[in-house]
Amino acid sequence: MILNRYEQMIARRYLLPGKGEGFIFLVAAISLAAVALGVAALIIVMSVMNGFRAELFDKIVGLNGHAIVQGYEGRLSDWQRIASAARATPGVISALPLIEQPLMASANGRVEGILIRGMRPEDLRTNKIINSNVKSGSMATITPGSGKVAIGSQLAQALGAYPGSEISLISPEGRDTPVGSVPRIVTYTVGAIFEVGVYDYDKAYVVMPMEDAQTLLMMGDQVGMIEIQVSDPDKVGDTLASLNSVVRGKGIIVDWRQMNSALFSALEVERIAMFVVLSLIVLVAVFNILSSLIMLVRAKTRDIAILRTMGASRAAMMKIFVTVGVTIGTLGIFAGVILGAIFLYFRQGVVDAIQAMTGQNLWDPSVRVLADLPSKTDPVEVTAIVVTAIILSFLATLYPAWKAASTDPVQVLRYD
Repeated sequence: MILNRYEQMIARRYLLPGKGEGFIFLVAAISLAAVALGVAALIIVMSVMNGFRAELFDKIVGLNGHAIVQGYEGRLSDWQRIASAARATPGVISALPLIEQPLMASANGRVEGILIRGMRPEDLRTNKIINSNVKSGSMATITPGSGKVAIGSQLAQALGAYPGSEISLISPEGRDTPVGSVPRIVTYTVGAIFEVGVYDYDKAYVVMPMEDAQTLLMMGDQVGMIEIQVSDPDKVGDTLASLNSVVRGKGIIVDWRQMNSALFSALEVERIAMFVVLSLIVLVAVFNILSSLIMLVRAKTRDIAILRTMGASRAAMMKIFVTVGVTIGTLGIFAGVILGAIFLYFRQGVVDAIQAMTGQNLWDPSVRVLADLPSKTDPVEVTAIVVTAIILSFLATLYPAWKAASTDPVQVLRYD
């Protein structure tokens, strides 16, 4: 919208408070602050939701892959051939054998449910999720036959374990005796403690070399599953479709969407719902712009009539008041983007400060799954939020601007 010099001057004059117009200026300032808060809230919430999903996806996939070939009864005998066929499938990055088995762990008189994870030594060394999050000890000590394992930080806390201490793993599948089956109990030394940031994993995982897991579970040369990574996670079903014939009769293929369908579906629904609800804040702020412009038009009715008699057109009046309203909205949006960026940068500090003041644990990993408040700002979403707010601000100016343009100078100045 292009304004000439006198229209710019009048619009600039109407943006600043005149004598006796303090209340109108206050309403306009509140409108600007409301737009800023609404835009900031939308950016903050959408960024946190995106960060939560991305962080959760990266860590879940980093440990479980994009898909797994799960053997029937938890055992996959012909796994070498299946792994080779998977690696030869276009779009597959890796196919790694794994053993995962729920057991019990005991230490210091405490007992916890755990999930044994057996991995080949070379796969252990290259797993970034685990190796980059070691809190104490060393993953280099976790070698076949060493009798050492790595455990999650939450599990270590629950058992009172630390590097160098011993834990006993209890398997129900033990040896048969005349009085029945006796559970198999094997003692291991804690070699490392890791914290991947996902509470359920840190609370349950015990990682050990594949050979040690096979010995503990008496599996021989068998594995429990094959973890598969693909180049395009969103097309994992199509990528692995040709592998069904190889797996048929030996196991099933389960991808990341099936393993975590309820979680990611809930996150998507919550994300959309939060966007809609928080958009109402911006809508309410826009109504404030509408009300402040209506009051401004009523206060400036005589000025408008004089301008009209001096030759100002209806279109000029429309442009002036639309410019005033859109300027208020744009300044609020700009402030909201800055406020949102500042909050996201200091988000964890803000959470920690609120926790310190209230004495409440606002971000309990056992409830929130992740250890820290995540954030991932999507420029496309921020652009959509800004554009939506500008459009709403523009629409809010149309009625007051039309009323100003419709002012009849004869009626207004008749008795002056």
